[in-house]
Amino acid sequence: MKQKISAFFKFEERKTNFRAETVGGLVTFLSMCYILAVNPSMINAAKIPLGGAFIATAVGAALATIVMAFMANYPVALAPGMGVNAFFTFTICNSIGYSWQEALAASFIGGVIFLAITFTPLRKKLIDAIPQSLRAAIGAGIGLFIAFVGLKAAGVIVADPYGTYVKLGNLGNPKVLVALFGIVLIFVLYNLKSKVSNFSFILSILATALLYALLSLTKVIDHKIVLHKYSDLATFKETFGGFITGFKTFFQDTTLENGEVFTATAKLVTLPVIIFALVFVDIFDTAGTLVAVTKAANIQDEQGNIPNLEKALFADAVGTLISSTLGTPEITSYVESSTGVESGARTGFSNLVVAALFLLSIALYPLMAIFKIQEVTAMALVLVGVLMCEQIADIDWSDKASAIACFMTILMMLLTFSIADGIAFGFISYAIAKIAQGKPKEVHPLIYIFSIGFIFYFAFHSLDFKIF
Repeated sequence: MKQKISAFFKFEERKTNFRAETVGGLVTFLSMCYILAVNPSMINAAKIPLGGAFIATAVGAALATIVMAFMANYPVALAPGMGVNAFFTFTICNSIGYSWQEALAASFIGGVIFLAITFTPLRKKLIDAIPQSLRAAIGAGIGLFIAFVGLKAAGVIVADPYGTYVKLGNLGNPKVLVALFGIVLIFVLYNLKSKVSNFSFILSILATALLYALLSLTKVIDHKIVLHKYSDLATFKETFGGFITGFKTFFQDTTLENGEVFTATAKLVTLPVIIFALVFVDIFDTAGTLVAVTKAANIQDEQGNIPNLEKALFADAVGTLISSTLGTPEITSYVESSTGVESGARTGFSNLVVAALFLLSIALYPLMAIFKIQEVTAMALVLVGVLMCEQIADIDWSDKASAIACFMTILMMLLTFSIADGIAFGFISYAIAKIAQGKPKEVHPLIYIFSIGFIFYFAFHSLDFKIF
């Protein structure tokens, strides 16, 4: 049996063995398992049942990671993506007004489109059409967005309607101090010159959770923690196939919590923008991760090409369909897989280890009572923001058109509290700036097409359809 497994995953060719793959898989899981706490907590804000969200996260990550193992034989694990889950919750559901079932339906459509273009020239055309600077700005903008979500949820940043719109929260509040403790701790751990830095996410979450629990027990924090019941996991029957309900209600008017009506017409107009943003983020996030991990694993050829790239992208697209079916936003490849590569992982067998650990983690669900507390997980969102903002270095600030477009992308994404609006402002700004420079031919036709579509989106946005 071992010989067959070794031959299938090409152990000899990639100079690895069972021990190295197992250790690499364990390390990858420990570096990314924070998503089990962060993702259910975040999408629960979109009213997805917590128990169902937890099952969907764990099972979805496991299944998608297995697909990657057998399809592409890469040591690349997958799970619901940070940024996509924020877009799903705060833009699609809480801002625009989609129900979580309808948002899952949109995610499913995005997965189908991603799957369809994986083996077509359109994938390369889409990648080539969007300037590197603009792609970097979108990534950095999402990073700032995620960090802002984390700080606001933890009470570090609060609303100030009578002054500067936002302000520093109450530093005398023990909950806020716990959140700040977590942020400082994760910064310290991440900067340590040792392998401990690879586990900064999970270690800081565990330490902050312990501190919060101790303060709760001593009544310093007025919040009694009650462990969740396994019976809550039964809500998975609501999330599983929830996207089908979304398709059914999509063509119906919906009354929002504020009493306003989100019309079926409005849904149809906003849907293309939402799907484009979902597909865009997934494609470029996945492509960037695959480049980084395969390079670290020495899988790329002499020209820097990635063998079986189409199969890897196919696996990622299948993961999105799986996640939408189970009840969680798009699943994507995790750059944290590089930590497993550093520890010896070279093949898809390490993915099987990761998948098994994700499934076993379901037994820890009662502990979600502490890990869903926003002050406990805020630091993870902040550090994700830091890592994503590294892409700012890839922006060509010497080109005025790129500088303007990238600035507007980042600024408007944050100030409108909408990833989709930020992308729209960036595309439109870039097209206008290039025309003003007298260089309209430097802009890919797809940019013009997308920009015109975004202008129609904003025009509809301004009309009195009572949806925003």
